Amino acid sequence: MKKAIIVICLLAGISQVLMAQQPEYRTLFGRDGKHSHGAYGALTFNYGMIDGQDALMTGIKGGWIIDHRLTLGIAGTGFMNDLRFTDKLQNDAVNLAGGYGGLLIEPIIAPFAPVHITFPVIIGAGGVAYVNYNWWNYEGNTEPTVWDSDAFFVIEPGIEIEFNVVKFMRLAVGASYRHTSKVRLDNTDGDVLRGFNGGLSLKFGKF
Repeated sequence: MKKAIIVICLLAGISQVLMAQQPEYRTLFGRDGKHSHGAYGALTFNYGMIDGQDALMTGIKGGWIIDHRLTLGIAGTGFMNDLRFTDKLQNDAVNLAGGYGGLLIEPIIAPFAPVHITFPVIIGAGGVAYVNYNWWNYEGNTEPTVWDSDAFFVIEPGIEIEFNVVKFMRLAVGASYRHTSKVRLDNTDGDVLRGFNGGLSLKFGKF
């Protein structure tokens, strides 16, 4: 009887050790099928070059965070500065104005680390136009005139270093490449909107 009790105790101890050594069962979107959900909204500020000129681009983005590791959402960006050209259309100075937006897919690597990496990708469409310079700069009562315009497809992959500033706020600094379909505007290269961006994002939400 004593031997049986000893054997049972040994087997119980061994089973506890083996269970402790088993790796935690994990799924793609949670542990043991339990998902964690969050969301954020962000302001974005980027710098790049458009047709040889400095361009400041501002926008917003946000989405649903699945198990801290993947964001699905939307993003939008506009060209907010004075992109003036005098050699595009005859007898008029014009400004290039436009923007784009679409689906945001953002994998997050090591989200619980104070500093970690994300890989945001924007897939969508946009529009761009030459508008008369006087209207853009609010001179007089000039009516807005669109001299030429086009729509385009865009995909913009990027990489960001993200800092967990406080529980509800993150700061991200990174770079991206804006790849668009050919843009058809008078006297303008079809690749005019393609190029690298650098900038930062201020994110607020439940992470």
